[in-house]
Amino acid sequence: MAVDPSKLSMAFDPSKLQTQIDIKPPPPPFFTESAAETLQEPTKLSFFASRYRRPRRHRADTWLISLFFILHIVAFMATMVVNDCWSKSHGDCALKAFGRLSFQPLSENPLLGPSASTLDEMGALRRTFLTENHQTWRLFTFPCLHAGAIHLVINLSCVIFVGIHLEQEFGPIMAGLIYILSAFVGTLVAALFVEKRPSVGSSGPLFGLLGATLSALIQNWEMYTNKFTALASVIFVSIGNFLLGLLPYVDNFSSIGGFISGFLLGSAFLSSPKVKEVVQDKGGLMDYDLKNYIKSRLRQKLDRPVYRSVSILLFGLMLAGCLVGVLQGINMNQYCGWCRYADCVPSKSWSCRDMENSCETMASNEQLTLTCMANGNFRVLPFTNISQARTNDLCSVICS
Repeated sequence: MAVDPSKLSMAFDPSKLQTQIDIKPPPPPFFTESAAETLQEPTKLSFFASRYRRPRRHRADTWLISLFFILHIVAFMATMVVNDCWSKSHGDCALKAFGRLSFQPLSENPLLGPSASTLDEMGALRRTFLTENHQTWRLFTFPCLHAGAIHLVINLSCVIFVGIHLEQEFGPIMAGLIYILSAFVGTLVAALFVEKRPSVGSSGPLFGLLGATLSALIQNWEMYTNKFTALASVIFVSIGNFLLGLLPYVDNFSSIGGFISGFLLGSAFLSSPKVKEVVQDKGGLMDYDLKNYIKSRLRQKLDRPVYRSVSILLFGLMLAGCLVGVLQGINMNQYCGWCRYADCVPSKSWSCRDMENSCETMASNEQLTLTCMANGNFRVLPFTNISQARTNDLCSVICS
């Protein structure tokens, strides 16, 4: 049977075959509002492990807190070298095996630290230093000093516990900004209440970190699984260090000022959006309209311009008010007689009275007798070669 070649060519014409192929595009992805909200719903995380939700943060991002840690250690070692209890106190020291680095007797410093005169020399605060001598440089050395080894260990342990979490979560710049500004504002608050006895304020920046941590915890409350444990930890550390501040030489007003400033700074700068990483499809693409929808909803829900603005405004007012008060030499104790008991608890070993002690000295037969003019207490020392600064230290102990 013969086949017509013209009909055969028409049957296999590629152009006609192409017109018979019906290519149907896939249906556009359909997203409901509930599905979009599901994509933006944050994952429940542990408070102390929440840093893992930001891939750009690594465990190595703790260099700033580590730097502050080292600087405080160096400052305390320098303080103990200058103190030189073995020579200046004629061997009347605690832990004499440390030699030059040994501590003052517990009756003089219950925190295992230097003498009051050494703290003065290293940059501690007294009211007379600010009002009469105008030594404003002490506002910058005050937050770097510790009252003793016990204060140093407790304070730095808490700084590591709280500070490393903040630095890993929000970055070293933000953690450092909160640390430094809280230290400065805490120092200004302490200068308004400081009395005639020396005080140091290294707890101020720690309380700034605690305030910022509390602020971040409150703002991101819904995303944490162990929020009550985290809140209890912040409260426990705060109360413990506040009680430590009731001992001699540790200033609690710097802690109060640091906590308030840290909370305000945390409210202003640590309210970062809680964005869950969106799961992509097999092609690695996401619908453009859906992405804009999620961003707009996140911006509406998580961006808090009024809250942040109010926090910044309150912090600015606090900073300006304290700075003006310090420059004017205002003594807040004149307006609040009971406030001193937030910084000192009277005991048999020390007094909280704001007064300068004076003692009568009498040397005879290579002995020195110190008699307190206020209460009549006296002490006989088996030596006479003693500096005036050391005499004032012993006079304070006798009069207390």
